[in-house]
Amino acid sequence: MARRSNQLDVQCQFCQAKGSSHFADLNEEELTVLSSHKSCVGYKKGQTLFYEGTRPMGIFCINRGKVKVYKMGSNGREQILFIAQPGDFLGYRSMLSEEFYGASATVIEPAAICFIPKSDFLSILNSNPSFFRKLMQAVCHELGVMEDKLAQIAQKSVRERLASTILMLKETYGMEGEGSDVIDIALSREDLANIVGTATETVIRLLSEFKSDGMIALEGKRIKVLDVNALIHEADFYA
Repeated sequence: MARRSNQLDVQCQFCQAKGSSHFADLNEEELTVLSSHKSCVGYKKGQTLFYEGTRPMGIFCINRGKVKVYKMGSNGREQILFIAQPGDFLGYRSMLSEEFYGASATVIEPAAICFIPKSDFLSILNSNPSFFRKLMQAVCHELGVMEDKLAQIAQKSVRERLASTILMLKETYGMEGEGSDVIDIALSREDLANIVGTATETVIRLLSEFKSDGMIALEGKRIKVLDVNALIHEADFYA
């Protein structure tokens, strides 16, 4: 686990990410219990929260920043499963199933992340049936997302996968208001390739083609979507 060099004072009751997290429906007493037992730490880009194959001791809840969750292939390449954002939980599936972590998690932009010990999390879970149901729904949703991703890798071309990935990133991380066509996440080209499941050089070439075709604009590491319908067509969503 990454060295906790920057302890923060973030109370669950006043957390800005609470409304988008699974904790949104907890009562004041439950939030107070969580706040009194958790720790919140500032992480730098590149720090790792946990590694695949290690034992979970609790869950991580993102207050600020983004984290990539990935598996390491036999060839040494990462396969990014998803990008977690504020309000998301990490590590709870492995903790609930009493298994080792099935993936690793690394911070991709400066973040504030809370750690809740296993015993305290399970105490809230066991005493709140509504919270338990919501968490089970989240587990089922994540499994569905993984199934869809596997199907895409098996059935779609790299070009189609990149187009659908850009659309997914826009839907999930698009800025609000007039900047909604800008994906507010500075992914490296290597990380983008690891989401798509291809070589970095291939992603760089395809991004250049998408730009030339007027579908996107590139603003540093950020991508601006110019033609959603063209990307939908490229992603073969109508097939």
